[in-house]
Amino acid sequence: MIVEIGHYALALALGVSVIQALVPLWGLSRQDRALAAVGTSAALIGFALVALSFAALVASYVRSDFSVANVFENSHSAQPLLYKFTSVWGNHEGSLLLWVLILTLFGALVALSHRSLPPRLRAGALAAQGLVAAAFLAFTLFTSNPFRRLSPAPAEGQDLNPILQDLGLAIHPPLLYIGYVGFSMTYAFAVAALIDGRIDAMWARAVRPWTLLAWTFLTLGIAMGSYWAYYELGWGGWWFWDPVENASFMPWLAGTALIHSTVVMEKRDALKVWTILLAILTFSLSLLGTFVVRSGVLTSVHSFATDPARGLFILLILVFFVGGSLALFAWRAPLLRQGGLFAPVSRESALVVNNIFLATACATVFVGTLYPLALEMLTGDKISVGAPFFNATFVPVVVPLLLLLPIGQSLAWKRGDLLGAAQRNAAAFAIAAVAALALIAFTRGGPVLAPLGVGLGLFLVLGAGFDLAERVVARASGWPAMLSRARGLPRSAWGTALAHAGIGLSIIGIAAAAWSSEAIAVLKPGERLTAGRYTVVLESVLPRTGPNFRAEVARFQLFSGDRELAPLEASKRVYTARAMPTTEAGIHTDWLSQAYVSLGEGQDGGLAVRLYDKPLILLIWIGAIVMAFGGALSLTDRRFRLAAPRRAAPAAAAQPAE
Repeated sequence: MIVEIGHYALALALGVSVIQALVPLWGLSRQDRALAAVGTSAALIGFALVALSFAALVASYVRSDFSVANVFENSHSAQPLLYKFTSVWGNHEGSLLLWVLILTLFGALVALSHRSLPPRLRAGALAAQGLVAAAFLAFTLFTSNPFRRLSPAPAEGQDLNPILQDLGLAIHPPLLYIGYVGFSMTYAFAVAALIDGRIDAMWARAVRPWTLLAWTFLTLGIAMGSYWAYYELGWGGWWFWDPVENASFMPWLAGTALIHSTVVMEKRDALKVWTILLAILTFSLSLLGTFVVRSGVLTSVHSFATDPARGLFILLILVFFVGGSLALFAWRAPLLRQGGLFAPVSRESALVVNNIFLATACATVFVGTLYPLALEMLTGDKISVGAPFFNATFVPVVVPLLLLLPIGQSLAWKRGDLLGAAQRNAAAFAIAAVAALALIAFTRGGPVLAPLGVGLGLFLVLGAGFDLAERVVARASGWPAMLSRARGLPRSAWGTALAHAGIGLSIIGIAAAAWSSEAIAVLKPGERLTAGRYTVVLESVLPRTGPNFRAEVARFQLFSGDRELAPLEASKRVYTARAMPTTEAGIHTDWLSQAYVSLGEGQDGGLAVRLYDKPLILLIWIGAIVMAFGGALSLTDRRFRLAAPRRAAPAAAAQPAE
């Protein structure tokens, strides 16, 4: 009965979403406030129905109801409860239902934003959001129904894919989907503004919190996915330029540009056309990522579906929403006013240059990701585009952007002083340059550019810190005045500085990867292996049984020189239901660095062991967390908590004297 309730709730949600999409648009066209307000109630009801449907699917997994095909294919009675729960989104149908749940959640949040959004903008955005929800609900019901029954019901399930039975996969998809789907809200605001023909600084202020929210969660989602691949797959790498990784990275790049564009639009009422276009393209790239993962056009540890019918359905959704919004943009964009003007040297101009670099970087990832897929579909030829291509095209675009970032942050709005901005960043640049030269002088091995990468990251961190310090210290006498100025700074200023510093920390971690060391050998108990600063001694190999797997566990003792650090365990697991092996790496964190051990197959009575020394590797993910915290802090800025200003009603016409 629970399963049928979930199925019916999903079907009802489709009908409600159609109402949410059509009735407010009719109300806006007829200037009928009551009809326009229907979207608010529809959004709340739609979310409640989808939440009920999702809860029914969760209950089916927790109860191990194998009469549901989705549960049978992705769960097992012996699975730990946590992985029964995460199995809900560890497959195509369930993850799509999570996608729709988050989509309707954003619609409900907008519906509740009575004070912060103008009524017409809210009604138009909810209509656009309802149309997106209706499309994906139809896709779920007609091609990917998670409540399909099996008769007779099997006695046992097939188990979840073993590499997905990990805490990281409990966290990664929801974070990523909030980021993906969050950009649907900025898309909806853009479509609403184009329909209404009114795009101004108020619109930018209304959109910016949703953009920041989506960008923050997408940052965390990408970072969590990167760390999961690093420790779970046993390869010792953190980024592989996999097409599905790129599919999430492209919306992040476009979303970063969108955040900066909304800043200019809010401050100067400028860049309207560019901001609207970015809002459309960012969500379009999110839809493209959904198509890549679920169409079956590639094989990846991240991909789910291989059914061509599903791929065609998603392609039609992609064409409709991307093509339709771009057609609407082409129709309405010529009507947009140019807005405020600014000098060639100003904060606004720096943000424009920033966006050009980001858009170019996104284009290089787009070409490198889709060209092999397009070539294979058109000609049947298979080519591989990997790190060499992206290093040669992406890095040269990003490095100038990062070098200019602290300088642009130091420029004044409307008209800036380039020489003054350079002078304010001279100390940060000098310290970073000295650090890079010291690394070149005292390190051995690794690419020559690695010390320069560390210097660049340090420049970003120091530039962000010095910019804040100048704003706090300038014209302040004594600690009380400084503290007062620090408290008076907008939270968005602190958030911006943290986000830029987080990028710098990640750059340092990425550059330091050049000094990673690796060694591989076949070891027997008592033998040792050394890589870089670390040595492991294999002590024993013993069997272990888990709730739904068997494991061969290798116990090591880890040393740094002659200093004994800690015991370390690595294992190879075989999950009983699927007879599929996985590798569980042994990782020891040594401040910001890590020693990393993974196992291969046994050979000649020994065990293949791979040892890595990963200096400063944690800075990659610490930087991402700092970036996300900066975005979250900016969300709490005072101007995002105030009600939207209401446009004054036209004054009543003067009555003639009697």
